[in-house]
Amino acid sequence: MKRRSFLRLSGLAGLAAGMPAKGLGLPQQPDAKTTTPAQAAKQPASPETILLKDYRPKSIYKIPVTEVPKAKYPVIDMHSHPYAKTPQQIDEWVRNMDDVGVEKTIILAMATGKEFDEIQKKYAKYPERFETWCGLDFAGFDQTGFGPGAVKELERCKQAGARGVGEIHDKGKGLRSGKSSAPGMHPDDPRMDSLWAKCGELGMPVSLHVADPIWMYQKMDQTNDGLMNAYDWRLDNQPNIVDLPGLIEIFERTLARHRNTTFVACHFANLDYDLAHLGEVLERNPNLYADISARYAETAPIPRFAAQFYEKHADRLVYGTDMGLDKKMYGITFRILESLDEHFYEIEQFSYHWSLNGLGLSNAVLKQVYHDNAEKLLAARSGKS
Repeated sequence: MKRRSFLRLSGLAGLAAGMPAKGLGLPQQPDAKTTTPAQAAKQPASPETILLKDYRPKSIYKIPVTEVPKAKYPVIDMHSHPYAKTPQQIDEWVRNMDDVGVEKTIILAMATGKEFDEIQKKYAKYPERFETWCGLDFAGFDQTGFGPGAVKELERCKQAGARGVGEIHDKGKGLRSGKSSAPGMHPDDPRMDSLWAKCGELGMPVSLHVADPIWMYQKMDQTNDGLMNAYDWRLDNQPNIVDLPGLIEIFERTLARHRNTTFVACHFANLDYDLAHLGEVLERNPNLYADISARYAETAPIPRFAAQFYEKHADRLVYGTDMGLDKKMYGITFRILESLDEHFYEIEQFSYHWSLNGLGLSNAVLKQVYHDNAEKLLAARSGKS
């Protein structure tokens, strides 16, 4: 489940314990000895006491505001999760999809065994609207003989209805699939070869989440561009962690070794801060797509450069959300992709304090990213058993 959709940052108040706010160049909290929370709540906002987590600027510009409640073209959402837990909630999700123009949603279950079976059963009511992907079982990864058992469970999940694999994570400390983890084992580990090869043989694309946004690996100080979000998800203080560039190198070795397996890099492979690098990775690896899920706020601040990237690599990008199932969320993504709106805020959705801009993508690019690339990717599985 994507953090930006259902979790709101607890803020940077926690920095006070380890790093004085004054040292960060951030406003300090009122003195707890002299001001109670109730008293502070009654006091008018002051620039001396406003915390970054509470900063909610409003645009002063009198410029066009575009609402895009429905996508210009039919959409295949390549990155979602089993947010709806009951039949009634799944019914509601389908109605929302109808209203906003989402034709199909890929449910990345990140689960195996009984847990996957239960998720698959819930969403099987709408076989044309939902497609469920399973996780991988890393049990016994550190023992001799790991591999055959995981392959067997993958095959069982395929028979039970799984059409792909994901979302598999590696943020620098090893692979993770839901509750199953393999600390220290990365995608290019030889122990993973039989699993990746079997995914290709079965025609099961792999949704792989490598790294996290660059700010999570950087120092938590006044120079950190994404500090508002980064602090709660910080990785800079994790011992023996592989950094973002190192994870991309690992990923590329995996891609080169398994050309018959299709991979989808979640969230622009977290190279949203260096799209030129992502473009090079895509050009070197024909078996790779990238989904754009949950990185709208990271690319909307650079609309011209981001739009150029979309134009150049339009055939390798697929739409995704990873932010829940409500109609407003979908509309925000459509506004960023379709409109030329400038300087607007969506802090509650993305937990960043900066303003966003529309990319104004062309009709041809929108059609590919919304639908055609995913349709091609999913259709390529035909004939594989």
